[in-house]
Amino acid sequence: MNIEQARFNMIEQQIRPWDVLDLDVLELLNVVKREDFVPAAYKNLAFVDTEIPLGGGECMLTPKLEARILQDVAVKKHENVLEIGTGSGYMAALLAHKARHVTSVEIVPQLKTLAEQNLAANGVTNVTVELGDGAQGWSKGAPYDVIVVSGSLAVLPEALLQQLKVGGRILAIIGEAPIMSAHLITRSSDKAYDTRKLFETNVTPLQAVAPSHFQF
Repeated sequence: MNIEQARFNMIEQQIRPWDVLDLDVLELLNVVKREDFVPAAYKNLAFVDTEIPLGGGECMLTPKLEARILQDVAVKKHENVLEIGTGSGYMAALLAHKARHVTSVEIVPQLKTLAEQNLAANGVTNVTVELGDGAQGWSKGAPYDVIVVSGSLAVLPEALLQQLKVGGRILAIIGEAPIMSAHLITRSSDKAYDTRKLFETNVTPLQAVAPSHFQF
């Protein structure tokens, strides 16, 4: 496989047609090598329009969705980002190139290790990977300028809204299969939030620790 041709085709045939036209984002897709974050067994799918299995019930998002999230959340150099669902570390690496620092929370221990190895191998030094359940956010380091949820949620928890700075943004995919929508939520004041529906999609739900059920 000609990797650079495959990357070019991914950008021109999948990502640009999905309204990702920000030149900084498109250039970043050339800088951060997606194939370095794909499990060895799936290297041949690194540039294909599909979710890639990571083990532990998790998947990498499709390339066009990763790029669209990056464009729509518009991270700035001074901002601190919380990512929920690290996976292989690829989205964290993309965010890290645009942010001051990224805190990424992963629930599967093996994926936390994989992500840390991938980030280190690609010279990404401004990401901290935390092991835990980030479905209610991550209070350590809050409030954040930007929160990105790399997986879908049935509803958006109030705790996530509370961990956002005024002026900050959350990008989350909300709903249940087969109908989910990506939303960009901006905190406009202490008590007010502006929500913009971006597009419809269908992605693997975010993993969370199931609540315990007491038997009486």
